[in-house]
Amino acid sequence: MNITRENVDALNAVVKVDIAKEDYSDKVEKILTDYRKTANIPGFRKGHVPMGMVKKQYGKAVLVDEVNKLLQDALNKYLTEEKLDVLGQPLPKPQDDIDWDSEGFTFEFELGLAPEFDVELKSKKAITHYNIIADDKMIDEQVERIQKQYGKLVSQDTVEADSEITGTYNNEEKEIDNTVTLTLDKFKGKATAKQFVGAKVGDVITLNTKGLYEDDHELMHALKVSHDEAHGLDIEVNFTITEINKRELADLDQELFDKLFGKDTVKSVTELKAKIKEDAEKQFVQQSDQKLLNDVTEYLVENTKFDLPVEFLQKWLQTAGEQPLDNDQAKEEYEKSEKSLRYQLIEGKLITDNDIQVTIDDIKGHAREMIKAQMAQFGQLDPSDKELDDIAARVLSNQDEARRISEQLISQKLLELYKEKANIKVKELSYEDFVKEVYGDK
Repeated sequence: MNITRENVDALNAVVKVDIAKEDYSDKVEKILTDYRKTANIPGFRKGHVPMGMVKKQYGKAVLVDEVNKLLQDALNKYLTEEKLDVLGQPLPKPQDDIDWDSEGFTFEFELGLAPEFDVELKSKKAITHYNIIADDKMIDEQVERIQKQYGKLVSQDTVEADSEITGTYNNEEKEIDNTVTLTLDKFKGKATAKQFVGAKVGDVITLNTKGLYEDDHELMHALKVSHDEAHGLDIEVNFTITEINKRELADLDQELFDKLFGKDTVKSVTELKAKIKEDAEKQFVQQSDQKLLNDVTEYLVENTKFDLPVEFLQKWLQTAGEQPLDNDQAKEEYEKSEKSLRYQLIEGKLITDNDIQVTIDDIKGHAREMIKAQMAQFGQLDPSDKELDDIAARVLSNQDEARRISEQLISQKLLELYKEKANIKVKELSYEDFVKEVYGDK
């Protein structure tokens, strides 16, 4: 067997594989001999079928199968030994009908080669890393939410601005008949809330669905209609009040603190607020880090310039999926996935250049911490090492889960690299201001 490569250019190559008869003949002969021992052919005892008949019936199929296996093994070995960084998979060049009766065969494969490039992490313009804090307003609102959640419902005769109202939305034509509990601040307009104030159990309030809530998703859930029905719905509905309550705030006492955090973990309102702040800001770190990761990724893709073997990749995409694609479909698919491919190559370069590795111990350790956190949510605060190891082993026996954890750890290590080497500026702001600045929303 002989394998040669011709580089078309820096991004494309053709590999030629020459297979001689001696490369496959012994293997084919052995398989046919085994077939002869077990073949059931009418008129012959098992094991006594003439070899000529066996070759006539099975020879070509065995030959084709063995040559293909040999070809695939040889190609994979060649790519590994030559340390060729290929994109996609080798594409066999079309051949006219192969003469399987010849003494040897030649096959050619097109390769798409990964480009060579450098990655510059230091951008001219600094990338913002947000330090999101829980301000006093947010903490006070959370304290009030807790008090409402654990408070008592007190029945009322009439609706007030802060009442909880249970009732049924109804429209016969649209077959709407849904019972909900709501508060007046959920409505979009103040005029709607005013219609309710002073109403009593049994009163029927007629409402127009257009502009009733901030968005169609809220309307969809309130009326229990489909997403398509809720979109732009402009009808009148009746709301029949069946119950009016007021939420009496729970006392901020030790009983409530123990219910929330366990016995004596929090002992005062000051400690409660500190705990809320700590827990909130832990969650904010994840959002802040994800935003930084997204922004650095965007910067790297936009500013790391290299060419790709576009024609090869589009050709490869035609046969890479479950369904074959035509030229236009493959071009469209390539355009959709190009940015992702570029980042994969950039990420791979960063991992190699900075010797970023994830060991099996890293994966096990992460799995243990993940399991420990989940168990804590269900009140199991002190699991044994054996419990954690046993559960982690079961989790990691799932290859998809092990791969997912490995990818998470790689992302974490890349994030640490970005924080260390990229041009980062830290900006401290409240969560409300973060949402406004990043998403342009309230």
